[in-house]
Amino acid sequence: MYSEDFERSHDRERGSEDVYSKPVRAGKRTYFFDVKSTKGNNDYYLTITESKRRTERDGSFVYDKHKIFLYKEDFEKFSEGLQEAVQYIMHNLLHDQPIRQYPSREEQDGGEETEF
Repeated sequence: MYSEDFERSHDRERGSEDVYSKPVRAGKRTYFFDVKSTKGNNDYYLTITESKRRTERDGSFVYDKHKIFLYKEDFEKFSEGLQEAVQYIMHNLLHDQPIRQYPSREEQDGGEETEF
């Protein structure tokens, strides 16, 4: 069983449903912002998943995933903290220098499209 299949079955067991998903590709990583509903569709929460593709010794690809769950009562504090940390990096550490843009997925993989 693949980890994605396990996660999906685990979500079904908890009774959650996917409501909205926004993938954000950034260099070798992809971030997924998934809005889910709780059991009974009475409430909503956000999962943020970082997925990074790496190559095994045998040449096959695997995806390392890290996930956090963010509940509505924490949205405002989380957003404020994230914004503050990003602003600190931009102004105090990078001294407002432009941030390097990452090449597209096609440029990284030599023209082949990667699916997650």
